[in-house]
Amino acid sequence: MKTAFTRRAFLRTVGAGAAAFHVVGASVLGAEGKTPPSETINLAGIGCGGQGGGDIKNIARLNHNFVGLCDVDDNRAAPTYKKFPKAKTYRDFRQMLDTVEREIDAVVVGTPDHTHAVAVADALKRGKHVYCEKPLAHSVWEVRELMKATRKAGVVTQLGNQGHSSEHIRLFCEWIRDGAIGEVKEIHLGCNAFKNVYCQIDKLPELEKRPPVPGHLDWDLWLGPAQYRPYNPVYVPWNWRGWMPFGTGCLGDWVCHVVDPSFWALDLGAPKSVRAEVTGYDPKKHFLCYPPATKITYQFAAKGKRGPVTMTWYDGNNAIPRPAELEAKRKSPGTGGVIVGTKGTITHGSHGAGGCRIIPEEKMKAYKRPEQTIPRVKGHHWDFCQAIREGRKAGSDFAAYGGPLTEIGLLGAIAILYPTQTLEWDAETMQFTNFSEANKHLTPTYREGWTL
Repeated sequence: MKTAFTRRAFLRTVGAGAAAFHVVGASVLGAEGKTPPSETINLAGIGCGGQGGGDIKNIARLNHNFVGLCDVDDNRAAPTYKKFPKAKTYRDFRQMLDTVEREIDAVVVGTPDHTHAVAVADALKRGKHVYCEKPLAHSVWEVRELMKATRKAGVVTQLGNQGHSSEHIRLFCEWIRDGAIGEVKEIHLGCNAFKNVYCQIDKLPELEKRPPVPGHLDWDLWLGPAQYRPYNPVYVPWNWRGWMPFGTGCLGDWVCHVVDPSFWALDLGAPKSVRAEVTGYDPKKHFLCYPPATKITYQFAAKGKRGPVTMTWYDGNNAIPRPAELEAKRKSPGTGGVIVGTKGTITHGSHGAGGCRIIPEEKMKAYKRPEQTIPRVKGHHWDFCQAIREGRKAGSDFAAYGGPLTEIGLLGAIAILYPTQTLEWDAETMQFTNFSEANKHLTPTYREGWTL
């Protein structure tokens, strides 16, 4: 089998514990009959419609090869299947991985959130490099298990928060660390994209209907590890994000994009507490759905040289507060952030601090930008593939970065169920210390036949 960088060679490069990564030259990898890194990486794709299909196409454009493709919905997958006619197609990812395991180096997971963990865990157990769409998993327990599995496997992993590989996020981090706005005290982040779409409360009466499952969809496989419920078109192909058994609403969809810059620049880590305020939402009646609007406040303890930080998330009808320094002619960020320091303010958009700038403009013009300190990459999918070739971690590695970032959104999703209750979080023991009832939402109950 010709591969870009076999798991055996990879583990030999980084050491049995995979504790440290370093770049290995082509001449070394090409010795003793090993395939040099310039050759194609062979992959399998799980989830071929929507974002998953986009990931597959973007990696294929880098001259890599998809051996197997899997999707539970034939119609959604059809365009991707047509684009890669040589790839074998499947409905059950477990069957696919059993069949093509010896032919592939890596797996791309682009399924609904509730099936991320089972697919990623299966690939990691087989020693495959994994690219997974955000959020990494649907529960905190799943995130922790995947982080452990990643360390054990010693492979390359990358969360699908594409902005993490952008130029703007690197500029943002360099400015913050340079003290461009002094010490950061407050972070205001949010998303007004698809406003009023994530909330599915008005669709609850539809759940009483029992339409037939369309022939192009395997409903049982779509449910995967989630508890059984009858098929209903209100769930698929997209609205599953607004149903909490499958997604985590606007919060889960956007946190890994919008929180990413501050999470990286300030090394936020885990919050010490989280508190949610909701609008038009009764958790006893509407627990299956995401609220029409949320305001979620996270408190982060002092860490290293920085002091404590308050981060507030806004979505739905709750908007990010307009900063006083923003010029009248400019719009306040709708999806993005306002970062407030002791000496100034930075605003940015989504996906890697797009359009980040110090406000007002005269402060931006007067700021002497520091030299680059963070290595640049040629794109998020490129970074994943290049990391495989070079024997290093990708930028949003599951264990070191993508997992902890995902947890921010998942903790907020639990807080939504207990409006106005401050939940004190102990990341080390993985529990809420002052409100034990919330701990039951940390670990999912899988259907029989499904496990990590």
